[in-house]
Amino acid sequence: MSYGCQQILITPDNGLKALLEYVCTEANNLINCGIYYSRQYYFKTGKFPCKVDLHKQIGTIQKNKHYQALYSDTAQQILAGVAESFKSYMGLVKGIKKGIVTQNPRLPNYRTSGGLALATFTGRSLKLKDGILRFPLGSLVKTWFGVDGFYLPMPANLDFKSIREVRILPRNRCFYAEFVYQQTINVVELDKSKVLGIDHGLNNWLTCVSNIGTSFIVDGLHLKSLNQWYNRSVAKIKENKPQGFWSNRLAAITEKRNRQMRDAINKAARIVINHCIDNKIGSIVFGWNKGQKDGADMGKKNNQKFVQIPTAKLKNRIEQLCEQYGIDFIETEESYTSKTSFLDDDVLPKFGAKPKGWKSSGVRTNRGLFKTATGIKINADCNGAANIIRKVAMIAKFDLVGISRGALSAPKKVLLWTL
Repeated sequence: MSYGCQQILITPDNGLKALLEYVCTEANNLINCGIYYSRQYYFKTGKFPCKVDLHKQIGTIQKNKHYQALYSDTAQQILAGVAESFKSYMGLVKGIKKGIVTQNPRLPNYRTSGGLALATFTGRSLKLKDGILRFPLGSLVKTWFGVDGFYLPMPANLDFKSIREVRILPRNRCFYAEFVYQQTINVVELDKSKVLGIDHGLNNWLTCVSNIGTSFIVDGLHLKSLNQWYNRSVAKIKENKPQGFWSNRLAAITEKRNRQMRDAINKAARIVINHCIDNKIGSIVFGWNKGQKDGADMGKKNNQKFVQIPTAKLKNRIEQLCEQYGIDFIETEESYTSKTSFLDDDVLPKFGAKPKGWKSSGVRTNRGLFKTATGIKINADCNGAANIIRKVAMIAKFDLVGISRGALSAPKKVLLWTL
């Protein structure tokens, strides 16, 4: 079994909006209470409280008003998240001692006072009647305001019994209901020896080449254009404004841009997975250098374009879908894949292990082409995607004979928002 997630924009009236703001404000306050207690406990004992200790201390002993303002399950989920954040911090500290982690982690800090935070309602706390979901509130709210819950419509495409939790998510002055539900893993009959190599970029967001003679490129120009429009609009609105300025207009265009990015991620991931299913491809190799965006040095404008495109989220989405459909997902470093000639079978060095005097047989030319030693011109990104498969071919025992010159020369171009 696996879990799916569906977000629905809430269009509340004034009464519902006030309740949602109250719930998310109390969630924010409770997080800060949990962080305060955990930090003080750490400073005195050198240890962190577990989620059970947090529940007992804040909910039972202190009888915290923010805890009582929320339904008990919701409050426990929030404090469990606080405990997990401190647990992750300790994991990073241990990683530094082992030499696995290079960056210095910081203790979880407080959220902005008066802000809004995500509130989670578990499936067992929800009730369904006539297609309407009831979300319970805490005993303190009922005592103060005479309100014991709020109501949202149940999505028609989901089964109530499969819902594990619903998250009320505040974002850019909007509210979303995020439904997390259990779903069956759709294992498709696939051939694990068939593999798709993926090279990510900017103008060509994803370049995909398989060892069965197929290739295609998921266009990134439209995505880059949308992001450029957003940056220009923000710069124009913020011109001559004080630092930290924010407005309804900025919130609206930011939310629009974020929705477009999420839509692009889902569309691109689905294109890749559908191609694998249609062609019985059972393995995907994704080229990825960890920390590549942190150390990007392509100039101010190109850095902005590269860093703001959500390729990491796309990679994670493809990995999630691979798990759902039983496709093997392999991530590998992609050093020298764009410089090495695939057709000439050049030695493909690993990062930091380039042999002395190493030189590629081919050369990258203008207009996104790669010229081999024999003068054959192929798509440069397809050359990189094929080399990404080469990175793991010996270990995974992939046969590269099916990667044809035609597939490397004339990949199909797929546009995300054009039929």
